[in-house]
Amino acid sequence: MILITGPLYSGKTDYARTLCPNPAQICTDAQTLAADCPDLEALADHLAGQYAVVTVTEVGGGVVPTDPAQRAAREAAGRLGCLLAARANTVVRVFCGLPLVLKGDLPQ
Repeated sequence: MILITGPLYSGKTDYARTLCPNPAQICTDAQTLAADCPDLEALADHLAGQYAVVTVTEVGGGVVPTDPAQRAAREAAGRLGCLLAARANTVVRVFCGLPLVLKGDLPQ
């Protein structure tokens, strides 16, 4: 599995499509699944086994929400990103449309 991370609107989905032409094999915005998930380990296992490419948006930078549920959702999203990175063969950060490989190698 290839994990692609980066800020909102940084080109993650477009880049994912260059790596995997089958949209059914791409999970976009996986961080949204983490908010109400009781078992992040199981979710990470499912996503890593089900998809060739998973994208997560970095949500930890910026103003800390005053709402406890929003803070918990951000915490869960960050933890899911860490779990997915551990399971991924390749981790890529996309910023301004530019990919930077953080772990592993890109497929040829």
